[in-house]
Amino acid sequence: MTPVGMKARMLRGELYVFDDRELAADHARAQGILERYNATRHDERDERDHMLRELLGSVGEGVVVQPAFRCDYGVRITIGAGTFVNYDCVMLDAAPITIGAACQLAPNVQILTATHPIDPEPRRLGWEYAEPITIGDNVWLGAGAIVCPGVSIGSDTVVGAGAVLTRDLPSGVVAFGNPAKVHRSIGERDRVHVPDEA
Repeated sequence: MTPVGMKARMLRGELYVFDDRELAADHARAQGILERYNATRHDERDERDHMLRELLGSVGEGVVVQPAFRCDYGVRITIGAGTFVNYDCVMLDAAPITIGAACQLAPNVQILTATHPIDPEPRRLGWEYAEPITIGDNVWLGAGAIVCPGVSIGSDTVVGAGAVLTRDLPSGVVAFGNPAKVHRSIGERDRVHVPDEA
């Protein structure tokens, strides 16, 4: 029986050790693109868009990701159309990260699929694993929010600044705190009159 490589184990969501040549090559590729991306000037938006599409698995129309941006591999990240990612976002994508359309990610948001065993011995030996994260459409993550491995967030939800999301959130709610908890549903009191364009 052929031994399973560490990259294959990671892709299946199993325990793996980051000592695989394929993983190292994938990581190095992403870091090279990120170095160029994060060094772009403000007026080099077309170049940024090209590099983002080279780096990530899928990028919808009108996506903006402000530098500096950090990720592990990039190819496991999907971002829907019209989503805006502000400065200093970190996405650790050892497992898939799926972000819907028209989302707003404030500065310093962290989306972290990577995790480690609680058991100290395998952790000491370098074993880790990852769990996918899914964010629905039109979600607003406040500044410094941290989304932990395996969490899903429903569409239209708002997450307060500094929140730590350790569990799934439903659609259409306001949540905040550490750990983040649902504080209320979004309703009529939240409706805002948007002026007509002049």
